[in-house]
Amino acid sequence: MITENNLSENEEKKNSNEGSTEETLENTVSQDGKAHEGETEHEEEHVDTDITLADALKEMEKIINTANAGEDFKKFNQLKEKASHFIHDEVEDKKHEYAEAGNPPENFSYEHPLQSKFSALVNIFREKHDTYQKGQEEEQKKNLDHRQNIIERLKNLYTNSEPGTNLFKSIRDIKEEWSNAGQVAKSEFKILNNNYFHHLNQFYQMLDLNKEFLEQEYSHNLEKRQHIIERAKQLEHEPVIQKALNELQYLHKLWKEEAEPVSEEFREKTWEEFKEISNKIHERKSELSAAIETEQNANLEKKNQIIAEIKKLSEPSENPNHNYWQNAIRRVEDLRSEFLKTGSVPRKLSNQNWNEFKTILRSFNTTKNTYYKSLKGSQQANLDEKLKLIQTAQDNMNNEEWEIAVPLFKKLQEDWKKIGHVPKSMTNKIWDEFRDACNTFFNNYREKSNASTDNWKENYKNKKAILDDLKTVTDEDGSIERIEAIKTAWNNIGKVPRDKISINTEFNKTLREKLKLNKINELELKEEGLSENQLTDKARKIKSQISDLEGEIVKLENNLSFFKNPSRENAMLKDTFNTIDEKKAHLETLKQNLHNIIAGE
Repeated sequence: MITENNLSENEEKKNSNEGSTEETLENTVSQDGKAHEGETEHEEEHVDTDITLADALKEMEKIINTANAGEDFKKFNQLKEKASHFIHDEVEDKKHEYAEAGNPPENFSYEHPLQSKFSALVNIFREKHDTYQKGQEEEQKKNLDHRQNIIERLKNLYTNSEPGTNLFKSIRDIKEEWSNAGQVAKSEFKILNNNYFHHLNQFYQMLDLNKEFLEQEYSHNLEKRQHIIERAKQLEHEPVIQKALNELQYLHKLWKEEAEPVSEEFREKTWEEFKEISNKIHERKSELSAAIETEQNANLEKKNQIIAEIKKLSEPSENPNHNYWQNAIRRVEDLRSEFLKTGSVPRKLSNQNWNEFKTILRSFNTTKNTYYKSLKGSQQANLDEKLKLIQTAQDNMNNEEWEIAVPLFKKLQEDWKKIGHVPKSMTNKIWDEFRDACNTFFNNYREKSNASTDNWKENYKNKKAILDDLKTVTDEDGSIERIEAIKTAWNNIGKVPRDKISINTEFNKTLREKLKLNKINELELKEEGLSENQLTDKARKIKSQISDLEGEIVKLENNLSFFKNPSRENAMLKDTFNTIDEKKAHLETLKQNLHNIIAGE
């Protein structure tokens, strides 16, 4: 059984092992393994489960800018390992994509955009840490000299104390000074501490002659031990197990360094009480392990679900299009972030889980890249189709045959939307060309339409009056001359608004009815009282009209050829076919009139 005034050599080893166990347990809670130079390549990834590369670099920079940057070596090193993994993985992904594109891997060259900042932060911290270490060594050396001086004073207190020295006050000052003295090197502490307590025991043995003083000193030391024990008892009810273990480790340190000798009757009793409480707290490790295991299993399930979803996205059941892959890319990026933010998994499955994640990511990228490679050929065909639409638009952007040109441009715009993607380098260029041609046409259309709207409305009123007059014609004497005058007046009136164009059809229909009523052919209509010169001018005008009309008919028929399978059944082309029929009928009339003039009929 252990009965050492402080702690025996064996008990020191036991506490040392307990501390090591607690440190290991703490590491298990905060990490998922060791650095990538060890057995795994990603364990440090989970030092801080929700940190990104940018956040890691920001935290590293924040540490560097603190007054004692070198003091946070452990935290900085964990952040460094995490940032290094991020950069390494992203470079490997780029290399994989490079090889997947058919390039020789040995020619791969890529520097991560944040690599230079990362390297700079590591180098700056290394310098600050070296400076901090040198300062610590100097400080520890001073503390070592100071503590050795305290031991020497303690030794003199019981060997060479002068008569009249207040031993009680002197020993209090020495113990207070020892407690407040700074740290020394670990390699020096054990011997130094044992030496101090050796001389302290020698001092107490010297005081054996002064029972009253010794009892006061033992009572004071007992209060220290009882205070440590009371703090340990409170830890039994601490809900956060890891916090209790960390605090217990600190209390063992206090007991080792400050729990000075007590009277014989309390030495074994206080130590056994403290040890029993410590054992109870350590028994709660199983609770912590169970909680960690439950949490890690939940994390594993979540990460496996993420892997399964990425796998599903990389194996679409139907032929995916560009929109599918763009949505899939965004979703995979979200899943990747979620995976990295999810906490650690059981250590024995950590490597396997990480490798499955990296493998499925690369599989997704390979499938996606294969799709976009196949698009290159179709994109060139799409480019050719769009260039044809641009040429058609540019050829017709000044066309003022609105009946044909307006539906033509609408059709061009619809066809443009239906054609797929083109090479990215050409997207903006061809769109600008197509848009400019369309804008030129529609701006011209709006300008001309607005300018002629008022005249066309007036023309419609005049034609409506003439049509009403024609409807009143009967078969009485003078009707033929009246019809000829009405037709001449009608032909001298210009266009009407587009939504009123049906009046032309109504007029022609009424004219045929009136001619039929009067038993006369339209070709027999003539204008009286013309001189020979007037007839020659009229013939010349008719020839010009015939030429223009033939050109208009050819142009209309050419415009129809831009449509696939143009038909009268197409509502958009119905008016165009009617216009062509009217122009052809008018052409035949003009040709017959020209024949009559030439023949002198």
